[in-house]
Amino acid sequence: MNPQFKRVALVGTGAMGQGIAQLCAQAGSLVYLFDTQEGAAQRARTRLESQWLKLVEKNKITKEAAHSFLARLEVVDSLQGLSACDLVIEAILEQLPLKQALFKGLEDICLPSCRFATNTSSLSVTSIASGMKEPSRLAGFHFFNPVPLMRVIEVVKGLKTDPSLTQALLQYGSELGHTTILTQDTPGFVINHAGRAFPTEALRILSESVSDHATIDAILKDQVGFKLGPFELMDLTSLDVSHPVMESIYHQYFEEPRYRPNYITSQRLAGGIVGKKVGEGFYQYVDGVPQYPIISNGANETVKAEFTKGSKTLAPVWIHPKAARYEELKDLLVSLGAQLESAPSPSERALCIVAPLGLDVSTCAVLFALDPSRTIGIDMLLSDSKTKRRVICTNPSLRHDMLEQAQVLLGADSKPVSTLRDSAGFVTQRVLACIVNIASDICQQAVCSPKDLDRAVPLGLGYPKGPLTMGDELGVQNVFEILFNMQTVYGDPRYRPSPWLRRRAALGLSLLHEEIQA
Repeated sequence: MNPQFKRVALVGTGAMGQGIAQLCAQAGSLVYLFDTQEGAAQRARTRLESQWLKLVEKNKITKEAAHSFLARLEVVDSLQGLSACDLVIEAILEQLPLKQALFKGLEDICLPSCRFATNTSSLSVTSIASGMKEPSRLAGFHFFNPVPLMRVIEVVKGLKTDPSLTQALLQYGSELGHTTILTQDTPGFVINHAGRAFPTEALRILSESVSDHATIDAILKDQVGFKLGPFELMDLTSLDVSHPVMESIYHQYFEEPRYRPNYITSQRLAGGIVGKKVGEGFYQYVDGVPQYPIISNGANETVKAEFTKGSKTLAPVWIHPKAARYEELKDLLVSLGAQLESAPSPSERALCIVAPLGLDVSTCAVLFALDPSRTIGIDMLLSDSKTKRRVICTNPSLRHDMLEQAQVLLGADSKPVSTLRDSAGFVTQRVLACIVNIASDICQQAVCSPKDLDRAVPLGLGYPKGPLTMGDELGVQNVFEILFNMQTVYGDPRYRPSPWLRRRAALGLSLLHEEIQA
């Protein structure tokens, strides 16, 4: 092995520092461990030894490899012990004065050739370097926890960072076995920035009483393929961690509406209902196992029985011709046993179905001159054949018997059906459009390249696809229409389309398309 940095120091040996040290030693670097807490560095070395021995037991590495890795770890009892290092990586508390003081002191100890890196996740690299004599020696080197499993690193270029340092860290990150991307020094960098829409838009939906948290989670998992719903994720990360990040990025961007936090998490944080680690969050936990509430998946059994026995009969169905995926929706309803009307306008008995992008059912009923008491909406952004759940939306005037008929009809093949209160954009449209919009604006700001963003976000956030690829597959024009209509309905600049997305929608280009540099 011939790593980019042969002697690497870790200052701070908590979970992050320990994980980074593991990768560095495995890549062939001699790693020095230092922590101001007495005995912490030695404990980290002991835990790493145990970790490697477990890998030996699982036949993941050889016993000889484990011994060689351990031999590369050296505990030092002072910063002076780091004087011969090529690279010092800081993984201490997220407090700006502490980090500034550390690097200022290291400059006087380490050789002029030594480079410095901070693992900060929320602070400005430029601000951390501002107290240094040579701020060009510092870059961000942001890992994600757990470090060995989260195989992505952000290399952050501060305003005065030497470009040769970022290139060296990009190479070293690859030697550590991780996907490594270059990002500018902006709030949240790339991955935490890209992750703003998933929880905040879900919280906004919840705050509007469109649906309950468990149903929102189920929709996003069953329709889109997220491994965890946003409320499950917030419980896992814990609100004492995630809510301050929401507020920090919002304020660092000077109250940009796209990142606006929500009172729900603020209130829960104040009440100590922060998530899984305390046994109570959006879900209750028993021995660490979430207790999922029973959610409604369509018409109840009594209602189904009434239609099955013939005491109630289904009304004919009329589909608005501008419905998204009109032909697919028509074929679906026929396959479910609907009697479709083909006239330009619905009869007085018909259940009217609209499938809007970004509009609510109330607005559609008014725009299309439909009887709102018989009009429901269905989300057809995604092909029904690719989802595990159907989602319909009521409006304030909808008759109960019309809702029952819609639930029975759309659940005739036993696919779950979730029913929402009227909402511009349902759930999936709102969340996905916001994810794609924020990712587009990251590209507009030139925080990183579109390609790097799209490959890093699934690794860092666990999304099923990169957000730009997601936008392309949904249809860039469709995403733009959803955002434009939502901004019209809500009057909120939160939903204004990014110029990156707006122009590519107008020109029929991929969101991954990079224009020539002027």
